[in-house]
This record gives sequence, structure tokens and C-alpha cells, in this order.
Amino acid sequence: MAEKVVAALGLGSNMGDRKNQICMALDSLAMHPHISVSAVSALYETPPWGKADQPAFLNAAVLIETDLAPRTLLEAALGIERSLGRVRGELWGPRTIDLDILLYGAAEVDEPGLTIPHPRIHERAFVIRPLADILPGTEIAGQTVAAWLAVLDVSGIETAAAVGWYPVNHPD
Repeated sequence: MAEKVVAALGLGSNMGDRKNQICMALDSLAMHPHISVSAVSALYETPPWGKADQPAFLNAAVLIETDLAPRTLLEAALGIERSLGRVRGELWGPRTIDLDILLYGAAEVDEPGLTIPHPRIHERAFVIRPLADILPGTEIAGQTVAAWLAVLDVSGIETAAAVGWYPVNHPD
């Protein structure tokens, strides 16, 4: 059996019951035999990025331990997306669910269809804000996640915990 690696995934949804989509994706990750969920960020409502004329997103980040290789983890994430009705259309367009591998241990992967760390991760407040809940001291592109959060424009990002979604490790 392969050695376990700590990985971080980003989750997002802006179609349908966004909160339920994210919760179902988290449940699917937790039920996977080769994935153990160890921490979940708060849930954040965030403005759309890349294509502004669409509904706001709910975003979260999850910390997992897995013995899956990066490509196999991506295939598992894509399978969860498909099971939850994700249909890939326009780039940065609306989606029922999105699961992205943000980090996979200290690995750097640059393959067709898979780049880790996730491209432009440190430029995207909707990724860094939830990631700061679970990995504030992790270094990305020369700075910690917390340092990136301090310099990014987080206007429009609001904690959605008030709607009743409380991850296992989020302080009330």
C-alpha cells in the first residue's frame, strides 16, 4: 500500500442547493475507501471569479489523507462531480459542484489536465480564504496561506456558517 499523503481540495458550487451539493461532495469524499477527511473549512459565500455574470458561489476547503496518486485522486474527484450532476460547459461558468486538488503534500505536478499546486491558487481569494482555515501556515509561492490572505482583496466574501453549516473543526 502506498504511503498516505496530506492533500487539500477546494469545493465550490453556484447552482441549485449549493450547500447540499458541497455537503454531499464532502460525504462522498469521507466514504471513499482511500480518503480520510481530517479537517473542513468554514463555508464561504464568494462572488464569481473569471466570469462575473453568474450567481455567487459557496466555497470550502477540505484537508484529506489519501494513498491515492495525484491522477487517481483527480479521477475520484471528477467521479464525485459527475455523480452530483456536474456537466462541464464554459470555462469558469456556473456549476453544480467543483472539486479541485489544491495541494498534494509538497508535490509539484504539471501534466495535461493536472497541475498541483492548483494554478494561480495564491491569486484567488475564494480559494485562499477557506484554505486559511485549515492550512494557514502552509507555504505557497513563497508566502504562507495566511500571508496571502492578508494581501488579497476579500471584499464580498462572507462566512456562510450562519445558514447552519458547521464543519467538524470550525469554531462556532
